Amino acid sequence: MFQSFDTKTIVNTKFLFFTGKGGVGKTSTACAAAVTLADEDKKVLLVSTDPASNLQDVLEVDLTNTPKAIPNVHNLYACNLDPEEAARVYRDKIIGPYRGKLPEAIVANMEEQLSGACTVEIAAFDEFTNLLADPSVVEAYEHIIFDTAPTGHTLRLLQLPAAWSGFLEENTHGASCLGPISGLSEKKQMYSITMDALSDTRKTTLILVARPDKSSLHEANRASLELKEIGISNQALIINGLLQSHLPDDKISSSIYQGQRTAIKQMPKELKQVVTYSLPLVSYSLTGVENLRYLFKQYTMPAAQSEIQGKLISLPGLNEVINNFSDNNTRVIFTMGKGGVGKTTIASAIAVGLVEKGHRVHLTTTDPAAHLEFVFQKSELDDKLTISRINPIEVVETYKAEVLSKVSDELDEEAVAYIQEDLNSPCTEEIAVFRAFAEVVAQSQNEIVVIDTAPTGHTLLLLDAAQSFHNELARSTGEVPESVKLLLPRLRNPKETGVVIVTLAEATPVLEASRLQADLKRADILPKWWVINQSLYAAETRDPILKGRALAEENWIHKVTQELAEQCAIVPFMSEQHKGYEQLKNFIISNND
Repeated sequence: MFQSFDTKTIVNTKFLFFTGKGGVGKTSTACAAAVTLADEDKKVLLVSTDPASNLQDVLEVDLTNTPKAIPNVHNLYACNLDPEEAARVYRDKIIGPYRGKLPEAIVANMEEQLSGACTVEIAAFDEFTNLLADPSVVEAYEHIIFDTAPTGHTLRLLQLPAAWSGFLEENTHGASCLGPISGLSEKKQMYSITMDALSDTRKTTLILVARPDKSSLHEANRASLELKEIGISNQALIINGLLQSHLPDDKISSSIYQGQRTAIKQMPKELKQVVTYSLPLVSYSLTGVENLRYLFKQYTMPAAQSEIQGKLISLPGLNEVINNFSDNNTRVIFTMGKGGVGKTTIASAIAVGLVEKGHRVHLTTTDPAAHLEFVFQKSELDDKLTISRINPIEVVETYKAEVLSKVSDELDEEAVAYIQEDLNSPCTEEIAVFRAFAEVVAQSQNEIVVIDTAPTGHTLLLLDAAQSFHNELARSTGEVPESVKLLLPRLRNPKETGVVIVTLAEATPVLEASRLQADLKRADILPKWWVINQSLYAAETRDPILKGRALAEENWIHKVTQELAEQCAIVPFMSEQHKGYEQLKNFIISNND
């Protein structure tokens, strides 16, 4: 279908950036490429700036921010830069002068505005800029590989003149999510050199990594177009985890095989123009140097895979989650997790299960691809189940217009351009969506509300801070809406609100979900349930590749149940998509068996 990934044909620049949504295999692919290049007698530095990186797990060696030789791989060095620590140092640098001089509530608000994902990303960019600007490092290696890449939003923000002016320090219209970047003004030239290197096709290759599924490929397409717009045009695509063959009489094997091929056929047309390679779905865990070497050489390990001897881990099904919420009369339920883990399906199944228990339920989604009107036929809905959809694009545009209408007449063109780009940050979407579903909750009388997303702890603490001293929301001159004020205390009341974290039994989804939970705990919210979704370990398949993958899930299931979750349920991989009330009801029943 596509030619197999080969470093000899794809790697012809000094810098390689791997990018893609969480769980697509960026780190394992970057590691395999680094090991292969080192085996070809190239001196290679592998760098992670990902706050959720599992680089140490993949290479099976402890790493710091100083390059370290990797045992058993001559010429390979690696380091793990910590953008969260860099963000902490950055916060202290910016906020330190104000401690003891401003009221504690204002300082706390400043700290929270500098605690979001955007601040961590700018800190990550700063970390690898330091590395790229150091000639002693750059000249010492033939290739430098990064297992993540900056987003277009961050790069555009740093290109705007207002980012380096005094505007941010003087701005009274709400602090940027990145904080006063002018605090880093001494690095303006260094950042400019980095931007030039990123857009130089002779120096840099951007490698988009995606799974062969619709959402992952669309995310790769979005990133590709966004980065091309700012000059990063030397791109390649790796479709990772492609099932090479299948057992026609095995439902799960056939479902995955056919689903992957359908997703590839329906790839966005722009992405089809990018040079594309594939890597196989393998039965073994991509940890350890030998397994990484094997990925680019053969598709199956020579040793037979172990059989799963019975189900060693016994976990309840989704019905237990529904019973718990029903018995406790939980009124607001959020499903939360990174993209592609199945939040909307789990939210829909919980809603149907609660209706079957006799409750009136309102189900709402923020997933633009969910199309709940197609999941549920109108004839299936009565007054016990109502549905709605929050369109993130629409609510964000409304929110942006509201903010810009209050500042555009008072600021110069450069300052307005900066605010416009700042409003493209992920934190803006979180706040806009939170306001929208606060309205949904406020309007739902005598109904349980089930929502297929949840605010992060950062968003809740921003809203808390804004409310505590009647200041503006991040990037906003508007007051905190009454519906938001009413919802905030309800979210912290475990008798009223339940948060369900949805994950897959794989490294990145579990690590990212654990970070989501830690962030919620900062805001005094403890998720009631974890749901491990689409588990091959809990399913029945004879496909040897999939059986190997099932075995690899066991460690992550143990981590969730023993270290992370207060209560945990598991949902087996299903060979069919469940649409419609009756199918979702049957899904709940079958999951309980």
